Amino acid sequence: MTDTAKIAAEEAPPARKPRSRRRRGDGKVAVGMVIVGLFVLAAVFAPLITSGHPADQDLLNRLAPPSQAHLLGTDQLGRDEWTRLVYAIRVDLRVALLGSLIPAILGSLIGIAAGLGSSWLDTAIMRTSDIVVSLPLFIFFIALVGLLGPGTGFLFLGPGELPLIIGFTVISWVVYARLLRSEVRRVRSMDYVRAARLGGLPRWRVIGWHIVPNSIGQTVVYLFVDVGLAVVAISTLSFLGVGIPIETPEWGAMIQSGRTVIQTNWWLIAAPGAAIALIGMGLALIGDGLDDRIKS
Repeated sequence: MTDTAKIAAEEAPPARKPRSRRRRGDGKVAVGMVIVGLFVLAAVFAPLITSGHPADQDLLNRLAPPSQAHLLGTDQLGRDEWTRLVYAIRVDLRVALLGSLIPAILGSLIGIAAGLGSSWLDTAIMRTSDIVVSLPLFIFFIALVGLLGPGTGFLFLGPGELPLIIGFTVISWVVYARLLRSEVRRVRSMDYVRAARLGGLPRWRVIGWHIVPNSIGQTVVYLFVDVGLAVVAISTLSFLGVGIPIETPEWGAMIQSGRTVIQTNWWLIAAPGAAIALIGMGLALIGDGLDDRIKS
C-alpha cells in the first residue's frame, strides 16, 4: 500500500457497523409501535375513555372551552371534541388500513407476475400502470365518489368508506406492482437462485422459498408508510367534503367544521391536526426502522 493510500485509509471515517444500524432500526420500530399502539388502544377502548356518543349534541353548551367535563371543549353543535377525536381513529385507521392492504396484496401479485412472466405480460402490466399513474388522484376520487355516492355502509364499513377503499385500490396497486417487480427481477438473477434451479428444485418452490421471501421486504416497509399517507389523503378528502359524510367523526371533517372558529376555538383544529401528524409519524418510524433492519 502506498503512503497516499495509507493516509487516506487513516483519515477516512470508520464505517458504521451493521449492528449499530440494526439497533437504531429497532429503536425506531419500538417508538413507532408505542405511538400506533396507543392510537389502537384508544380506538378499541373508546367507550371507556370518552363520555357519551360522538353524535350527542348539547346546543346549550356550544363551543365550550376545554374543561374537566370536556377535555377538548365542544364544537358548534355542542358535541364533545375529545369523544369525536377518539372515535375518528376507528374510521381513519380502518379506511387507511384496508385502502393500503388491499392494493398491497393485489399489486404484489401483479408485480410477481410481471417480474416472473413473459416479456409481453411484463410490457402489458407496465403500460397499464403508466395509464393509472397519469390519473389525477383527487379528481379521480371526486369523480368516483360522485359516481358511487356515499351509500349507507357495507358490511362493517360506514357511509362513504367503500368508495374511498375502491379508489385507493385502483390507484395504489401500481406502486406495489412496480416495487415488487423490480425486486423480483433483481433477486431472480442472484447466484443462490440460479443454484437452486440447477439443483433441480421445482419452479414453484424456487419462487415460494427463495424469490418472493427475499423480494417482499421493501414492500412491507412501504406498506407502513402508505397507511400514513392514506390517513392524510382521507383527511384531505373529508376536508374537501368528499367521501366520509360531514356528520361522521373523522379528523379531516373535524378540521373542516372548526376552521370557521379558528380564531376563538383554535383547539378544534389543533387536536385532529396533531392526531394526523402523530399517527403518520408513528407509521413512518416503523417503516424507516424496518428499512434499517433490512439493510443492516
